[in-house]
Amino acid sequence: MESKLTEVAAQPVALEIEALFHAYADMVYRLALVRTRSRSDAEDVLQDVFYRCIRSKTHFSDVEHQKAWLLKVTINCSKNLVSSAFRRHTVSDEMLENRTADEKESNSEVYDAVTKLPPKYRTAIHLHYYEGYAVSEIASMMDTNESTVKSWLFRARGLLKELLKGDL
Repeated sequence: MESKLTEVAAQPVALEIEALFHAYADMVYRLALVRTRSRSDAEDVLQDVFYRCIRSKTHFSDVEHQKAWLLKVTINCSKNLVSSAFRRHTVSDEMLENRTADEKESNSEVYDAVTKLPPKYRTAIHLHYYEGYAVSEIASMMDTNESTVKSWLFRARGLLKELLKGDL
């Protein structure tokens, strides 16, 4: 009897998580892909983010709280993956640069240029231009100052300009 009650009580939570997944999976995946530069790693981060969402049982106050929480967890999960001891000792940067064409997911030369930026610049550019977040919101998500985010965006635009100079 008790297990049936538990199953019934768990159904609304499962539906809520499923709705969150359908609403935000693409956003989480895109940010993870920009940060990790690997489809398989981005898929791992996506799974980890929603697993943490299930485990945390966080109650969101509104839609913006949901998005911000998911983006913050995505940043943290991708940071953990990229800086893990396993990855540092088994995957070199050179191996990452020489991924097969199947692993690369690029729709444009601009996207390719963005993926060549350092992680903090890639993340700031993605959150600002692709997700539409303001500098203050990005600063909050990345635990830094607004002026730092502005500097990252400025420097990233300069690097992108140099990378795309011959292509324009």
